[in-house]
Amino acid sequence: MFELWYGIVSVMLAAYVVLDGFDLGAGALHLLVARNDRERRTVLAAIGPFWDANEVWLLAAGGALFVAFPRALSAGLSGFYLAIFLVLWSLILRGVAIEFRSHVGDRLWRGFWDVVFSIASALLPVLFGAALGNLIRGVPLTHDGWFQLTLFTTFQPHDPVGTLDWYTVLAGVFSLVTLTGHGALYLFWRASGPVGERARLMGTRLYILLAVLWPVTTLATAAVNHDLLAVLPHRPLALVGLVLALAGMVGVFVSGARKSAGAAFIASSAFITGMLVATAGCLYPVMLRSTTDPALSITAQNAGASPAGLHTALGWWVIGFPIVIGYFVLLFRLHRSKAVAAEDGEGY
Repeated sequence: MFELWYGIVSVMLAAYVVLDGFDLGAGALHLLVARNDRERRTVLAAIGPFWDANEVWLLAAGGALFVAFPRALSAGLSGFYLAIFLVLWSLILRGVAIEFRSHVGDRLWRGFWDVVFSIASALLPVLFGAALGNLIRGVPLTHDGWFQLTLFTTFQPHDPVGTLDWYTVLAGVFSLVTLTGHGALYLFWRASGPVGERARLMGTRLYILLAVLWPVTTLATAAVNHDLLAVLPHRPLALVGLVLALAGMVGVFVSGARKSAGAAFIASSAFITGMLVATAGCLYPVMLRSTTDPALSITAQNAGASPAGLHTALGWWVIGFPIVIGYFVLLFRLHRSKAVAAEDGEGY
């Protein structure tokens, strides 16, 4: 049951990264791919039907952690206190910027909220990537299962560690490049006019950069957490994830060369999903790795709720998850055509 819920949480987090990732990437790039107010509203029209629904996956994943692994969630929330507040403020400012920019037609007003939207959208992938880097590197867990991190210490990924060091910053940069590339390919698929063409060129360039960063980040991960890649050959699911990521990377370039927008976006989604599956498969059963003593690590087994509670929660999840999937299928079907900016005063 612990393995199943570890998989459920991983699936929901992967869904969040893939779905909210494209509108985070689009937001981070929108000042580059859109040159005027109408083009910026085209970007907002492309993500408008989806962005708030996509964020619900983050809440759902947090709820699954609360139900299945309360000890891991409580330790993580307290240890990453500052980082979580930065995430919350970025999410709030991003939503406010989307809703407020068109309330006033003044150029300065709209320009201000466009910059806020772009910065908040770019900051979130960096924060999420750095958080994943912390989980891979490890945190200084004490014997009672808690930890506390300063923002940075020696900037080295060994004790005494901070939230930021060269590895977690690299992970944040890798995440930013990945999701901006993903967002660019989404805009290539969904945005009309010159925005879509600029997004295609931007997506290709970002994925070229990503192809260089991927092996660099992998080597850095091997240096920081020797066990992670050592177990890869013995984890079939992680190997499947790696193959999926490789296929996604190749698919992005092939589809981009053919100007097949939908296929390029699907390939980008496959790359991200594969990377997360491979990472989760190699990390299992560890949820919070201890840098002080491996025996102190919080795992799926010692952080899990009671079997009775997990069985009850699974019953509700089996009912709710297909409904959510159906909702998203319907949502994408209803908004499957190219996005066009609404007339000024009638929408984004």
